Amino acid sequence: MSLPLVVLLPFLGALAAPLFAQGGRTAIAIASSVPAIIGLAALYPHWATLADGGIVETSYAWMPSLGLAFSFRLDGLSLLFALLIMIIGLLIILYARYYLKPYENVGKFYALLLCFKGSMLGIVLSSNLLLMLIFWELTSLTSFLLISFWTHKKDARRGARMALAVTGGGGLALLAGILLIGDIVGSYELSVVLASGELIKNHSLYPIALTLVLLGAFTKSAQFPFHFWLPHAMQAPTPVSAYLHSATMVKAGIFLMARLYPALAGTEQWFYMVSFTGMATLLIGAYVAMFKHDLKGLLAHSTVSHLGLITLLFGMGTNLAAVAAVFHVINHAIFKASLFMAAGIIDHETGTRDMRQINGLWRYMPHTATLAMVAAASMAGVPLLNGFISKEMFFAEALELNLPGIWAYLPPLIATLAGIFAVAYSARFIHDVFFNGKPKNLPIFPPHEPPRYMKIPVEILVFACLAVGMFPALSVGPILFAAASATLGGPVPDYKLAVAHGFNLPLLMSFAAFAGGLLMYSQRKRFFAFHERFKEIDEKAIFEAFVSRTSELANGITARIENGSLQRYAMLLVASVIAVAVVPLTTMGISIGSNGLSPADWPTLIGIAVLVVCALATAALHRNRFYALVLLSVVGLMVSLGFARFSAPDLAMTQLSVEVVTIVLLMLALYYMPAWTPIETPAGRRTRDILIAGAAGLGMTLVTLAMLTQPFTSISDFFLENSKPGGGGTNVVNVILVDFRGFDTLGEIAVLGIAALGIFAMLRNTAMTPPSTDSLGNVWSRDAYPMMLQQVARPMLPLALMISAYIFLRGHNLPGGGFIAGLITAIALILQYVANGMSWTQDRISVKYHNVIGLGLLFAVIAGAGSFAFGYPFLTSTFDYISWPVVGKFEVASALVFDLGVYLAVIGATLLALVSIGRLSPHSAITSRSEHQATVNNEQGESH
Repeated sequence: MSLPLVVLLPFLGALAAPLFAQGGRTAIAIASSVPAIIGLAALYPHWATLADGGIVETSYAWMPSLGLAFSFRLDGLSLLFALLIMIIGLLIILYARYYLKPYENVGKFYALLLCFKGSMLGIVLSSNLLLMLIFWELTSLTSFLLISFWTHKKDARRGARMALAVTGGGGLALLAGILLIGDIVGSYELSVVLASGELIKNHSLYPIALTLVLLGAFTKSAQFPFHFWLPHAMQAPTPVSAYLHSATMVKAGIFLMARLYPALAGTEQWFYMVSFTGMATLLIGAYVAMFKHDLKGLLAHSTVSHLGLITLLFGMGTNLAAVAAVFHVINHAIFKASLFMAAGIIDHETGTRDMRQINGLWRYMPHTATLAMVAAASMAGVPLLNGFISKEMFFAEALELNLPGIWAYLPPLIATLAGIFAVAYSARFIHDVFFNGKPKNLPIFPPHEPPRYMKIPVEILVFACLAVGMFPALSVGPILFAAASATLGGPVPDYKLAVAHGFNLPLLMSFAAFAGGLLMYSQRKRFFAFHERFKEIDEKAIFEAFVSRTSELANGITARIENGSLQRYAMLLVASVIAVAVVPLTTMGISIGSNGLSPADWPTLIGIAVLVVCALATAALHRNRFYALVLLSVVGLMVSLGFARFSAPDLAMTQLSVEVVTIVLLMLALYYMPAWTPIETPAGRRTRDILIAGAAGLGMTLVTLAMLTQPFTSISDFFLENSKPGGGGTNVVNVILVDFRGFDTLGEIAVLGIAALGIFAMLRNTAMTPPSTDSLGNVWSRDAYPMMLQQVARPMLPLALMISAYIFLRGHNLPGGGFIAGLITAIALILQYVANGMSWTQDRISVKYHNVIGLGLLFAVIAGAGSFAFGYPFLTSTFDYISWPVVGKFEVASALVFDLGVYLAVIGATLLALVSIGRLSPHSAITSRSEHQATVNNEQGESH
């Protein structure tokens, strides 16, 4: 239970965080720290198991038939990433308390930050690939909201859109890749996938699956050519940049490559795709970082470069390279998070991030300067700091990469060149910011040290840089070994974590990188002049132009297809169906099957004839809307009778209830529309439409005849046999809805609620003037609510509610259930609105139907999630028999709670939609009881 708890706690904290916002930034920061502290405590007992190479797994069935389960896995790799997420997250929470202004929405910020933390923990701890994908998409959504937190900044909004578009597109590719892997392996469970590496790599779909998975990883981790989104996401608040874009989100793609390394790595396609992508990203990021004047821009492009370095190491395909990649994940997260926080402090205290202005800060901020310089030195790979050791491992692996011929020199040269750039931009960070003269036109002058506790997170991370750099085996040795073992999925090769490995070629490459980097920085003016000869590529402008062109193309296609004519839409839809279906149906041959036609008695034939005649009359008289509506209601009634005739009482009751609600809805809508529709369509177009409709109708008739007269095996036998023993009910239809296919029903009531909320939102501020006369020119009666209807409607309400309760309670064993009962209740309540008016009814039924919808969905979800407590899949119901005095023995099913949710959701959605339309009437102004009485008194006073 500890693993699901670790993932769930941040989301619970996100719900609670805004409640502490009133207590100030300190209160909400402390409250937001609790989930990570509890999470770290929950993971601690598992360390002994993981140190011995073990794995901790927890699984709860969700939808076994789809291969989806709440499965969580803790091994060395997931532990490493979970520790980075939670520990650095704790430091960011403390840092943000001082970074954010008092007037900013700290409740929203911390809630989003915790949601993101929970999503990242879900990715690294998921043992089911589909579950991991859900959390993957949640990180894209929450990062979008965090990047655009400062909504008043146009660049922040654009950067957020760019990040969401790129990572969201990669998420779609990853979904396809995971589905292919699941199809190859036959499971989405990580343990099965990792054990099936040879099966996956030898399968014909491997190249496609690998490409799709890597697209997801590359977009998330800002690899070339998708690297452009990360620097533009730096418009986010610095705590977001320090957390998302150095330690967590951009590491999600890296984690995915490490997690699936045993299953996908070791092939030529993996080598060329991963290593060359990493190589290109490494060089491009390092080069561009050198010439950025924005402090966070320099750090962002250096992040891109280091992510490319890690990707290159994974792409090499050797076990030692994978170990070096995991080690650099640790080191990069430590020094880059501290650098971003130091940059935030500088921005916070000077009011700018422009390195051409923030010079000579050493004399004003010596403490911050010392911390930032140590972190930057670690980024450059200075000895006795953590970055140096992983850089040496990178150089060593670049030398071991055996490429044919002259290509063998390429990896060491690129590694050295990247090292030169790293030293150069690190030296620029140190010299230009803290030395290099005096500050120039700072918005805040003189700058000074930040609050004491704002520097503590940076101090902790800088101390970690020193500890890992001087005592690597002691500080991170065990966790690195456990993570490397989990990444490789087998034995870890011999490696040595030491400050120095003697005088060798990797050390010589380091000396060359240091000398070359310092030389490049000393000649920076020449390099800047060389760089300025080339036109700088504005990735944001290219992206916006691409989006704009795509939007224009879509609008052009839409303008050709959609002209506001419902007739055209229907024609295109029906004609498309005919065009797609005619060839296969002709090939298959449509004929009456061996079962022959079913006999029909005279009552059935009469009912069918009435239905057909009314349907044709509806089409013929559709211009007179009232007559068309009456005829349409007869069609609905005949359909209900047809269901009843063929032993489908549940469908008959549902159809009848829906028909009443639909007629009321249409009556309300038609009240505001002309009673007669003029003839606007030419005769030729009407002929065309008749031919298309006739062809579609004839085709459907032939397909229906062919299908129903062929021998077939029905799935109804399964439900008939298992309805009572499996679901505890004899009403098979209701058992299917609330048990066997309960997940479908949950989706349907959610869609119903969303549709009702959409109607409410569209009509909330809408004002419509109804016609003053009816279709014959008669003035509407001032008697808006006839007395006879009022006298009949009021006593019918308790009777209808009693019938509704009866239909609801018996639904599990007899025709009825929550859906039908909800419609009956909704009809009874809407009748009160129609008979008595909005004011009278609202005074007596002061219910917000939004809340009713939410309560219904809550009951349905609780009923489904309750099965997890007993180790069963989502929405697994149970039943038992209870004996009460007088009442006797009766059945109680847990599905009743779910059915209650359906009942409430149907009531809320139906009434919200109908009442929203009813409010448009001039008679529907809702006033309180006191206001209404005051109006009556005024009218009486005027009459006297």
